[in-house]
Amino acid sequence: MTRPYVLVLYYSRQGATRDIARHIAAGVESVGGIEARLRTVPAVSAECEAVASDIPDEGPVYASHDDLRDCAGLAMGSPTRFGNMAAALKHFLDGTSTLWLNGALVDKPATVFTSTSSIHGGQESTLLTMMNPLLHHGMVIAGIPYSVDEMFSTRTGGTPYGASHFAGPDNDRSIDEHERALAMAQGKRLARLALALEAARGQ
Repeated sequence: MTRPYVLVLYYSRQGATRDIARHIAAGVESVGGIEARLRTVPAVSAECEAVASDIPDEGPVYASHDDLRDCAGLAMGSPTRFGNMAAALKHFLDGTSTLWLNGALVDKPATVFTSTSSIHGGQESTLLTMMNPLLHHGMVIAGIPYSVDEMFSTRTGGTPYGASHFAGPDNDRSIDEHERALAMAQGKRLARLALALEAARGQ
């Protein structure tokens, strides 16, 4: 029997969102009995005839609908684009109508994360709007509770809606200890919920 997994699905242009994804994955894998599966999506091209290679030059492979259908839980991340998710991730989600029709994601837990170039660059609005398609899929949304101490000490990233990172205007600011702890706590919580809900679905 294959081990259940949390799909950590993200799009990252400068690398900050990718780094949060890795910390969330580490949080998932700190829980026994479940693993993290890192996946990304290709950029959307302005050229209608342009197609991306099937395999990216570096990093995780591109997500398939099977990755999403078979996951026990989903962590989804994107940099902020005018207070919303990036087009590449939205494009991937727009193609999941078959999963919606089949109810493939109903009652599975999901969480979201983001990065911004400015502290007030839309962290919370991006997280909230990323939840919308997941709610349409019938997923159970999980954020970060205030029982996580770093929620009170962070000065840059981290919200009850999900992990976030302030990358700075030049996108060169590293994830700090509070942002890292919040991302790992988010992954750990999602893993526990995924195992609990999967067991409940099997009853």
